[in-house]
Amino acid sequence: MSAIHIVLTIIAINIVYVSLFTVRIIFVMKGRRVVASFLSMIEVFTYLMGLNIVLSNIHNPVNIAAYCVGWGSGVFLGSKIEEWLALGYVTLQIVVEHDRGNLPQRLRECGYGVTSWMAEGRDGQRLSMLVLAKRSNEKKLIQTIEQIAPKAFVISFDPRYFRGGFWTKRLH
Repeated sequence: MSAIHIVLTIIAINIVYVSLFTVRIIFVMKGRRVVASFLSMIEVFTYLMGLNIVLSNIHNPVNIAAYCVGWGSGVFLGSKIEEWLALGYVTLQIVVEHDRGNLPQRLRECGYGVTSWMAEGRDGQRLSMLVLAKRSNEKKLIQTIEQIAPKAFVISFDPRYFRGGFWTKRLH
């Protein structure tokens, strides 16, 4: 095997390995143990093959650099894959000036589950909301909020567990 072929193989294997690692961790966090277990078998096989090539050719610092380049590229690709998969759900907490364009009703009309209540902010009355949506719809939801209430304060987080409410029947 030529030196350039070894370098390219090391980079490719590490991209695959680290991408699988990233996606597997996401599946574990989302409670998808069977998929995560299957991915881990492919991941460890890929890792061992790559490590074998690197250790067999450790005398060349270019191979170590290739390992590092592959690792960094794998982190990038893994995060892009996670973004494309957009597994699970997201909760947005939204705070706006009181009655800002009837935001709760407009979001409900778009199909989102909205719970709203009056809150007290530094400058007076605020309308606070929790909105549950599929993660794949997060960007669209944020764009809708920006159009209706451009000064809204928005926090996004991933719920790990939820039950009850009218919307959970639609989730499963």
